[in-house]
Amino acid sequence: MSKKYVKVSHLALSVGLFTASFSGSALAAGELHLYNWSNYFPPSLLELYEKETGTKVTIDSYASEDDLLAKLQAGGGGYDVIFPGASTLGVMVEKGMLANAGINKMENFNNLLAPFQTIAGDENREYSAPYMWGTTGFTYDPASVPGNSLEESWKEVFEPRAELKGKIAMLNEMIDVWNSAAYYKGIDKCTEDPAEAQQILDLLLAQKPDVKLYSSEGTIDRMIAGEVPLHMQWNGAAHRVKAKKPDVVYVYPKEGTSFWVDNMAIPKDSPNIDEAKAFINWMMRPDIAAEASNYTGYSNAVKGSGEFLKEELKADPAVNTPESYGDRLRAYKACSPKSKDLREKVWTKLKS
Repeated sequence: MSKKYVKVSHLALSVGLFTASFSGSALAAGELHLYNWSNYFPPSLLELYEKETGTKVTIDSYASEDDLLAKLQAGGGGYDVIFPGASTLGVMVEKGMLANAGINKMENFNNLLAPFQTIAGDENREYSAPYMWGTTGFTYDPASVPGNSLEESWKEVFEPRAELKGKIAMLNEMIDVWNSAAYYKGIDKCTEDPAEAQQILDLLLAQKPDVKLYSSEGTIDRMIAGEVPLHMQWNGAAHRVKAKKPDVVYVYPKEGTSFWVDNMAIPKDSPNIDEAKAFINWMMRPDIAAEASNYTGYSNAVKGSGEFLKEELKADPAVNTPESYGDRLRAYKACSPKSKDLREKVWTKLKS
C-alpha cells in the first residue's frame, strides 16, 4: 500500500547476527532486483544485505498496485522480489504469476506470529511472506480544521465540511477508496448488487469536486508541508508525519477501518530465484524486520522484533492500535469476480 527519512539504528546488531540466521557461510555474490512502493524500504537494509552477501541489490518503485500487476502481466521488469497487498497477491497466485518458493519451509518462517502464517489466496504461505501490516484511515492537522477537531467518521472525508471542500486528498487506490466508501454507506465491500455499487459511485462522484487530488505518493511530504489539511492515509505514513508535526491526528473511522498486509513474493520468471529466497528468509529475522518497521512506521509480523523497535513507534496509537478501536478494524476479504467487476466499473467512472 505509498506508505512510506532514513535512520540507521540496528546495523551493528544486524551484522553480528547475520551469519547465524543463514546456518552457513555468506552467499555467493549475485544480483537481486526489488520492486516496491516508493519510500517503503530502508536504504540501510539494502546496504547491509549487499555488505553481508556480496549480492548487488537494486530497487524500483511503482505508484499503485494496478501498476505492479499490469507490469508483471505484460512480462516486464525482470524483478526478483515484489511487495503485493493481499488482494493483488491472491490474483497473482490464481493466475500462476508467482514462484512456489516454499516460504513456509524457510528457516525463519517460524519467527512469524501465528495470524500471519496464512493469508487468503496463499493459505499455506507457499508463495509469500508478510512484510508490513497496517490500517487505512485519515490524518488531519487540528490547526487547519474547523474547531481544531474532526469526528472519527468517514463523513469528514466523503462529506467534508464547507471549510475543507476542495482541500482534501485521497489515496489513488481503488480498493482502499471503494472499501472506505462501502464502510461509510454500510454496504458489504464484496457486494454483488449493482444498486449498492451505484450508491458507492454516487457518493464518490459527489465527493470528487471536494478532492484536491488522488495520490498515493508523497502523502507524508504533502501533510508536513501543509498542502492539504486532511489526507486519506495509511497509518505508517501518518506516524512519519507526526515526527515533523506532532499535533496531527490519525483517525480510525468508526464505520470501519481497513486492516491490510503487504507481502513479499517472487515472480515466476525471476532471474535470481535463489537470491530472492535467501533475501525473504533474511527479512523474517526479528532485528531486520524491526529495522524495516522503524523506517516505514508500520508494524511487522515477526516475533521478538519488539525489543528492537523505536520507543516512539511503540507509543504512537497510529501504529500501536488502541484496544478500544479493535472492533473498527476490517480484515481483507476475497471478493467474487462479480463484485470485483462492479468495483472496477465504479473506479473507471470515477476517474474518467
